[in-house]
Amino acid sequence: MNWVKIIIASMFEVVWVIGLTHATSGIEWLCTIIAIFLSFYLLIDASKVLPVGTSYAVFVGLGTTGVTLFDFFVFAAPFSITKIILILTLLAGVISLKLVTSHRGEEV
Repeated sequence: MNWVKIIIASMFEVVWVIGLTHATSGIEWLCTIIAIFLSFYLLIDASKVLPVGTSYAVFVGLGTTGVTLFDFFVFAAPFSITKIILILTLLAGVISLKLVTSHRGEEV
């Protein structure tokens, strides 16, 4: 369940990072602030059980991947094969960290 919290937290991270860049109205800023709160609340709550370093690395890795993909598909950022290779490398590291970390936070 704590890994699910990290995944959801990283989704909220994508929302607030995009919100910081593109928010123009009061309601958009309010949504951005709520997303910031929820992302860090879920991260901190999951980190009470999981190792903090691994939790944060997975959180940031998934968030970075999400923001980059969102830029490609929604904001028509220039597509780069180098960026795709680097995202895949980042995801491989995130998945590897998750696989070597047990539910109690102890390394296998």
